[in-house]
Amino acid sequence: MSPKPPPKKKSWSWRSQAFRGLIYQVIAIGLIVAVVWFLAHNTLYNMKIRGIQSGFDFLTGPAGFDIGESLYPFDSSQPYWQAFLVGLSNTLRVALMGIILTTILGTLLGVGRFSRNALVRGLCYAYVECFRNIPVLLQLLMWYLMFTELLPAAADAWKVGPVYLSKGGLSFPIPIWASGQFWAAVGLVAGAIIAVIYRKWAFRQFEATGKLRSMFWVPVAICLAVSLIGWVAGGAQTAFEYPIKGEFAIENGGSLTPEFLSVLLGLTIFTAAFVAEVVRSGIQSVARGQSEAAAALGLDPGQTMRLVRLPQALRVIIPPMTNQYLNLTKNSSLAVAIGYPDVVSIANTALNQTGRAVECIAIVMLVYLTTSLSTALLMNWYNSRAAIMER
Repeated sequence: MSPKPPPKKKSWSWRSQAFRGLIYQVIAIGLIVAVVWFLAHNTLYNMKIRGIQSGFDFLTGPAGFDIGESLYPFDSSQPYWQAFLVGLSNTLRVALMGIILTTILGTLLGVGRFSRNALVRGLCYAYVECFRNIPVLLQLLMWYLMFTELLPAAADAWKVGPVYLSKGGLSFPIPIWASGQFWAAVGLVAGAIIAVIYRKWAFRQFEATGKLRSMFWVPVAICLAVSLIGWVAGGAQTAFEYPIKGEFAIENGGSLTPEFLSVLLGLTIFTAAFVAEVVRSGIQSVARGQSEAAAALGLDPGQTMRLVRLPQALRVIIPPMTNQYLNLTKNSSLAVAIGYPDVVSIANTALNQTGRAVECIAIVMLVYLTTSLSTALLMNWYNSRAAIMER
């Protein structure tokens, strides 16, 4: 064994590049801390001499206002911090559902750009060029006006089976929660885990033997079957709460308000146009020889897209896709324009009542910073999993 080289001695001389770099970093951090302290001190001093109260103690006081849409009950006697939690839950609901729907729609549009059918290619191209060039705020207003002006009142609501659509939003049956529903949800989660394991096994078998197994329908069947087993094991309850048409509103059942539907559709349709271009460019970056090799192995165009082109394109798709997810989350703040009670709307109301502008804005900034960093962290982890592993 060759002897280890002696460790390098740290030089504290100004001639050392590492030492100079360390000093420069310490000076930069010190300047940043000094600027932040000066701005905070100056702001607090000016607020004090003008008699403006500051601090986050207002969060424990009663909010004094109701919120029209909430995932859990809220009334005006509850404190401000719970009101902000309601706004946060509404923001996350739009962001998470929007990301899921945007991914599905954008991927289908991006893949559709490579269809052999000229009509499909043209429709996908027209969609992208139309919706990505209309400002998202105008699209939110367009959808809101369509829901509130073009749809009938509750008394004349459109009905499709047990589902109602009116100016009051979309009303639908919901199951009455019992042990059967709980175990069905547990079974769905367990089925999803089993489906992921099956997909990995099927893909390894495909690589080893060339025999292709179902990568979509079998996992879906596994999820549904395990969920059904859980539902049966929990008692197989079938009770539902159905919506009832009233004179002024649709009562009972579950509902999605026009504000929520407008925000969700507007953000999904707008962002999907950009996601489609991300997917298209990622697929186009895969060398043509990969498709020719897949055809030589006997794969049809659909199998080539699913098994060869899309997996390789993921390495190019994921980083810009992360940007689109972040844009969708931040664009959800525009929901205040159509009255959806997200965290920005709650902060505006709290600001008007308490005058704590700096604190309310800081809370909103913290919410969007946290959600954006969490999304970026998750996508970076997924990107590292999809990256090419060098030997």
